[in-house]
Amino acid sequence: MKKYDYLIVGSGLFGAVFAQQAKAAGKNVLVVEKRPHIAGNVYTEEIEEINVHKYGAHIFHTNNKEVWDYITQFADFNRFTNSPVANYKGELYSLPFNMYTFNKMWGVVTPEEAAAKIEEQKEEAGITEPQNLEEQAISLVGRDIFEKLVKGYTEKQWGRDCKDLPAFIIKRLPVRLTFDNNYFNALYQGIPMGGYTKLVSNLLSGIEIRLNVDYLKQKDELDALADKVIYTGPIDEYFDYQIGALEYRSVRFETEVLDIPNFQGNAAVNYTDRETPWTRIIEHKWFEFGTQEKTVISREYSSEWKLGDEPYYPVNDERNEELYKQYKILAEKEKNIIFGGRLGEYKYYDMDAVIASALQLCEKELV
Repeated sequence: MKKYDYLIVGSGLFGAVFAQQAKAAGKNVLVVEKRPHIAGNVYTEEIEEINVHKYGAHIFHTNNKEVWDYITQFADFNRFTNSPVANYKGELYSLPFNMYTFNKMWGVVTPEEAAAKIEEQKEEAGITEPQNLEEQAISLVGRDIFEKLVKGYTEKQWGRDCKDLPAFIIKRLPVRLTFDNNYFNALYQGIPMGGYTKLVSNLLSGIEIRLNVDYLKQKDELDALADKVIYTGPIDEYFDYQIGALEYRSVRFETEVLDIPNFQGNAAVNYTDRETPWTRIIEHKWFEFGTQEKTVISREYSSEWKLGDEPYYPVNDERNEELYKQYKILAEKEKNIIFGGRLGEYKYYDMDAVIASALQLCEKELV
């Protein structure tokens, strides 16, 4: 006799949203989580009364009203606006690329002058159909901005030369001929007050959760408890890497408490030169307009992923996409198991897209 309708593997946003909806539909749910805490990579840990984004900065933004209306039932969101700063060898530039950036780089004052400068540098480079990330970036913002603000950061982030990266990676780069410093051009944006862990805890209210449980090591025993499994872990790990391992980029964090109230004056500062080993520094208190006497910063170091590391960003190149397609065929043959989320679908998902995907599954599944 099965005890649960659904066993949910992973307590990140996908698993937590499905669990909440399943419970609301009268289903009996068990959530198992490999880590000693809930919330997956959106987990926030309180240090010095500051909600520290333990696995990297997470800034919620969406144009999807259904997703916004859904998620704001479980937390109040503040009005945080993402306006990162780029630091190139001590020179500071506005991100996203906008009129402040163009003025600092070239001394131009009007949008017409900025557009002309970009077009001039694009023509000098002779790019008509961008074939890689470098060509795509130069065609969007010109060579000067590419060299100072894109090249070093991107090569640290991906561990590859910009010429060897596909053009699509940079296509969503915001470029504006206005003085708008808002990185995300989204209708709804903010940070859940009290942190993401509190948000996920509210989603999972009243639901049985078992922490420190490695599903794949206890698969038969756990599968026997439920009619269906929602699996949000890495799809290739589920199949014991039988076709090969999918590639990811990983991130290492160095977090420290500083006995000062303000380290950099902004939540995110990107270090865009190649020589600085970290990609960016996050100062966590500014996500929630902190007034604490101390501050907490995290330096982020991008690295090539290897088995045992935390997978962060799927490397969606041709080889990996082909490999994922083969795993997807295997996944479709599995009985009573649904693969979802960033790792289960090997997809670079923003948070709102993860929630939308989970809600879509609920509509199909919970009828």
